[in-house]
Amino acid sequence: MQTIRIRYGDHASQWIDLSLPDSVDGRLPVVIFIHGGYWRDVHGADQGEPLVADLVAAGVAAVNVEYRRVGRSSVHGGGGWPATFLDIAAAIDSLDGRDELDLDRVVAVGHSAGGQLAAWAAARTGLPADAPGADPRVRLSAYVSLAGVLDLISGARARLDNGAVQNFLGGEQDQRPEAYALGSPINRLPIGIPGVCLHGTKDDRVPYEQTRTFVAAATRAGDDCRSFTLVGTGHFEYRDPSSAAWAAARSVTLALLEGQRQGT
Repeated sequence: MQTIRIRYGDHASQWIDLSLPDSVDGRLPVVIFIHGGYWRDVHGADQGEPLVADLVAAGVAAVNVEYRRVGRSSVHGGGGWPATFLDIAAAIDSLDGRDELDLDRVVAVGHSAGGQLAAWAAARTGLPADAPGADPRVRLSAYVSLAGVLDLISGARARLDNGAVQNFLGGEQDQRPEAYALGSPINRLPIGIPGVCLHGTKDDRVPYEQTRTFVAAATRAGDDCRSFTLVGTGHFEYRDPSSAAWAAARSVTLALLEGQRQGT
């Protein structure tokens, strides 16, 4: 595996690692992994390293995204609304023009808070022209949410992880209505590209209701959005490349890429 670090900004956390198989034959489809951690600066892109290696072993290009998160750290903090959203947009757009990549087949995979960011990135084409992240240069062809926080309004109401949503968006919905309206994936429906949402029945960090409600709303809006319930799975198993949860995530991700290659 060969890895190239690409900086998309001057902040210490504004970078991606693009990993490719040692032998590249033609343009490769791309999987973009966005880590979670309730958007807080104590969690970083190291979570995605073993998953990226596993994806590259399957013959695709894989991108591990780092971004500014919420906190006081000069190295990892500085995120929130709209900084984190701008980072995710810039990180994905930094792939534009790379000849080794098939940018017609790009799937974003996000875990937990990263699931929110992956689904939001998928919806960038529908953002108002002046919104953070609008007018993408690289458009996703599908997205995969792994125990994602897909409804920020209900997540704030439930005070997930001691008010993580409020910390991320800078306040309650009535204080930051634009941030909630533009940043919450359920408020950006229809997204217009395929989505797959996986969630475990024993998740004690992000309620399964987040996925159930989102997929139902996406389907009503006309999106091709499917859910997979992982019986007995908790919240963190996806980060283990040897787990059944990650095997399911990898399988649906590669199937989305293959379906796009075949034009289905």
